[in-house]
Parts: sequence; structure tokens; C-alpha cells
Amino acid sequence: MGLRKRIIACLDIKDGRTVKGTSFVNLKDAGDPVELAVRYEKEGIDELCFLDITATIDKRKTLADLVSRIGREISIPFTVGGGIRSVEDAKILLDAGADKVAINSAALARPALIKELSDAFGKQCVVVAIDYLKDQVFTHGGSKLSNYSLTEWLRVVEKNGAGELLMTSIENDGQQKGFDVDLLQKINLQVNIPIIASGGAGAIQDFIDVFEKSDVSAALAASVFHFERIPLNDLKQEMRNQNIATR
Repeated sequence: MGLRKRIIACLDIKDGRTVKGTSFVNLKDAGDPVELAVRYEKEGIDELCFLDITATIDKRKTLADLVSRIGREISIPFTVGGGIRSVEDAKILLDAGADKVAINSAALARPALIKELSDAFGKQCVVVAIDYLKDQVFTHGGSKLSNYSLTEWLRVVEKNGAGELLMTSIENDGQQKGFDVDLLQKINLQVNIPIIASGGAGAIQDFIDVFEKSDVSAALAASVFHFERIPLNDLKQEMRNQNIATR
């Protein structure tokens, strides 16, 4: 049996609440992040990912307080991202209880940050989130075009020691029409880093397809879990039915 595939619930955080949009806009309230985290652990989620989508320096303390609350309530691994620009920023969140940190715009602005975090905490702690549209990479929550093509950025990220890639298709995000399977398959052949697929989950079959066709390590979703459109038990059972190793 190969490595077990992981199912991850993503909680986008704005002003202390969980929100969800479509292609990164039209945000709707999806509930209290701590309550959602507790519910997900009971339902059998493998990991959680909390992304502060409007992180600024003055909110980092608020985010650390939230991480502490979450860490006290759950025992499954969780990743935290948003506004991390230095080893010190990451240390605050890891000390508060996070297992991993996710970086995106700050890494694009200064790729050496990836190596600094990897050297300080180990590769397993460093998730590089990449928001892409076709072969273009975007920063600032999908709102600004970066200076890198996707192929170029993947090379830089791998060279600097990323432990995981969180690949979010801006085009597919929130559309619930399936993951970007073809591109994820190509990326998996380009890099030797575990990939988390993100953007587009709408049905159980979408998860089956992305695991079978692109062999990603994990699949992440938000609204289908927040609003209970896909029961986790049913998803895990269907994965077992399809002989996809799950936790």
C-alpha cells in the first residue's frame, strides 16, 4: 500500500471568522473557526488549514490567539498561513500550536524566506501556497500578477526547500466543477514535493479523480465541507471502495 492520501479542510479567516468565496471574491460567512475545527476532527478530517486572507502586522497577535484556541481544542495537524514574512513570524504561530506554516506572497517577494523557514524548522513545517491561473502565478489573494511563470516558480520553490505545495487553481476555486487534474498531473512530474490539490471540489468523484489521475498527496476543500455538501464519512468510504489508501 502506498502513502495514505489526506483530506484537508481549508478555513479562510477574515476578522476572526471563517469565510468562503468563489474565485477569491464574493465572501460569505461560514462560521466560527474553532467550532468548525472541532466538528471536522470529530468527523474524521485528516488535517486542517487556516489561512488569514487579510493578514496584516497588527492582526498577527489576533491570529496567534486564534491558533492557541484551536490548538487547545483539537489534536490533528493543522497549518496556518497569512502575513508570515520572517522566521520570527512563523515561530509565533508554531509556538502557539500550529504544526506547519503556509507562505505565499511573502515567498514571491523574497524566495529566500522559504529556505530560512526550512532551515529553522525543517522542511516538513513549510508549505508554499501557489495561486495560479493557467501558467501565471498570482500574489495578494489572487489579485496581483507575479513576475514568475508557474514553471519558473516551481523550480525556485523546490530549490529553496519547500516541504509541500498547496496548489490553488483560481479558475476552479469555489466553482465545484472538479480539480485542475491535468495541470496537477504535469506539476507532479515536474517537482519532487508532495502536492495538495485545491480549488474546484464539488462532489466525491472529484476527489477520486484527482487522486487517481494526478496522484497528489492530499486534496483540500472548503465550502463543500463547511456547508456539509460532502459528508466526510461518505468520501472516505468511497476512497476505500476505489482502493485509494486513506487514513
